[in-house]
Amino acid sequence: MIFTQSGGQTGAGPAYWFTGTVYIDTIRTPDAQTAIGCAHVRFAPGARTAWHTHPRGQTLYVTDGIGYVARRGGEILEIRPGDVVYIEPGEEHWHGATTDRFMAHVAMQEANQQGQVVTWLEHVSDSDYSRGSSGRA
Repeated sequence: MIFTQSGGQTGAGPAYWFTGTVYIDTIRTPDAQTAIGCAHVRFAPGARTAWHTHPRGQTLYVTDGIGYVARRGGEILEIRPGDVVYIEPGEEHWHGATTDRFMAHVAMQEANQQGQVVTWLEHVSDSDYSRGSSGRA
């Protein structure tokens, strides 16, 4: 058993990965014991990830607020507490808060054999993001 006591530092989401204000609490980092990476991510209204992929997929568990998730070329879906979203390996996608609500989720992903859990792409444009607040969600 490995026990990690609470008290780690909350980090600001890097501007390269996110648009807007985002805070990350790391839960688990892949290491010699497990390939699982996990974090509790909090998005301020309007904040979102950049487009990205995961080599072994990603599972999101929404813990608070209202947000959006979308895959490249797909519909923007509204997500709420208790919702679980599975993103397929290699699927280009983004997720974040709505324009007027905070959203938080636990993000879980598995590292590949090279230790990679994510590949970051370009930022989601304001016009692509605003499709979520136009009644499509």
